[in-house]
Amino acid sequence: MGFRHKITKTETEFAFRKTVNITPEFLKKHGIKGLILDVDNTLTTHDNPVPAEGIIEWLEKMKKNGIKLMIVSNNHPERVKPFADPLGLEFVSDSGKPLRRGYTEAMKRMKLSPRETGAVGDQLFTDVWGANFAGVRMIYVSPIELEGRHKRFIRFKRVLEKPFLPKKFIDEK
Repeated sequence: MGFRHKITKTETEFAFRKTVNITPEFLKKHGIKGLILDVDNTLTTHDNPVPAEGIIEWLEKMKKNGIKLMIVSNNHPERVKPFADPLGLEFVSDSGKPLRRGYTEAMKRMKLSPRETGAVGDQLFTDVWGANFAGVRMIYVSPIELEGRHKRFIRFKRVLEKPFLPKKFIDEK
């Protein structure tokens, strides 16, 4: 990443098109022992209580390979708990991203350092900034889908994010 990414705190260490393309082998190669996971447009579409295609299998593969997992979301518990519980995931809701509070809490509960922790998310001004402020290794993923018209603020942020988004993705050949 270039100088402008360092100044704006928009640098991402890794970028994937899809969450499910992140492998335990990749994480272990980079010393990542745990993942902080965003929900909306990372594990499922906005306001959807059902994980996106392949996410359940991906989570199981991560768990079987000893990767610790925890959701950190700005959503309220009423949104996060019914999503996280069936997946067997702990969570921090109302996390205040991009503030580091939620990231710090998750690392404390997973007993991991920032260097051992990766954050997976799709938004620059919440997920990427939050990971960078907390010193966590950022794994950017492309959003699952474009937000609907009722999510005007997020759509507006997506326009502002464009110049800073990764151009190279690990899972593209």
